[in-house]
Amino acid sequence: MTETMHAVVLDAPGPTTSFHVRDVPLPRPDPGWVRIRVRAFGLNRSELMTRQGHSGAHVTFPRVLGIEATGTVDEDPSGTFTPGQQVMTMMGEMGRRYDGGYAEYTCVPVGQVIPFSSELDWATLGAVPEMLQTAYGSLTDGLDAQPGRSILIRGGTSSVGLATAVLARRLGMTVLSTTRNPARAQMLLDLGVDHVLIDDGEIARQVRAILPDGVDTAIELVGTATLPDTLRATTRHGVVCFTGMLANEWIVREFEPMHFIPRGVRLTAYSGEASDLPTDVLQQFLDDLAAGTAKVPIDIVHGLEGVAGAHARMEAGTSQGKLVVVV
Repeated sequence: MTETMHAVVLDAPGPTTSFHVRDVPLPRPDPGWVRIRVRAFGLNRSELMTRQGHSGAHVTFPRVLGIEATGTVDEDPSGTFTPGQQVMTMMGEMGRRYDGGYAEYTCVPVGQVIPFSSELDWATLGAVPEMLQTAYGSLTDGLDAQPGRSILIRGGTSSVGLATAVLARRLGMTVLSTTRNPARAQMLLDLGVDHVLIDDGEIARQVRAILPDGVDTAIELVGTATLPDTLRATTRHGVVCFTGMLANEWIVREFEPMHFIPRGVRLTAYSGEASDLPTDVLQQFLDDLAAGTAKVPIDIVHGLEGVAGAHARMEAGTSQGKLVVVV
């Protein structure tokens, strides 16, 4: 076996031109770690922030970024997994404290490896891990979602938004989902969304035209700019989970809690780990994808050489779905 591999290396924070595809030493799995032959990975905004230098002093360089990866087990000293077994991995400081998924191989702790079985193409599979973990964790930890309740998905045509809709419908919730593009409304309806709202920046009144008391729960995927309106769309004793920043806005400036949060509405946040995603939830979602009852919006599929261009597209906000790299 070769002793080197191709990887996308970030020498130091900077523009997309700071990425370089190089031959680097093949990583060796320590006891309790698994080496994965990466077949595909999705790109995430947290990686954009790391590339820009916003992830803290604990991130050292040069570094191989990537908080998720999908592929097959190459070597597992613990014997937990079989070589060739299909697996996904995510989070756990991948691409921050240790090298991540932007490579032909990556080594991760055995506890953050999730097995699955699927005949879907690698591009589709590579789009799933972080997207599904975020959707499931937001519903469970962030919202304590329950059958029969209603949910507003702010940013509904994002990959996390679509996954949340599938999981919420399976749970028996009434789903309201937003899109800024009327042409994408049918995609949401085809997933089983009950009410599609065209987002002009203020959707609280649209929500209350359907549910006069407001929604029971809401997941905010757009960012802090739309969060106040999402809070206003929520019923008293309802819960809003702040999960995403599609609009690149994390910070609430001049935050005044008494003014910002409506009386009786609860505001939570979600950011989780691989352990938050049960194996059976992952497998069921992949089966739904194969059956056509779930969808993953994929923008453009790149190779390792295309990572810099994919980052530029993500930074410009021009992508129309999950950016995926097939290795």
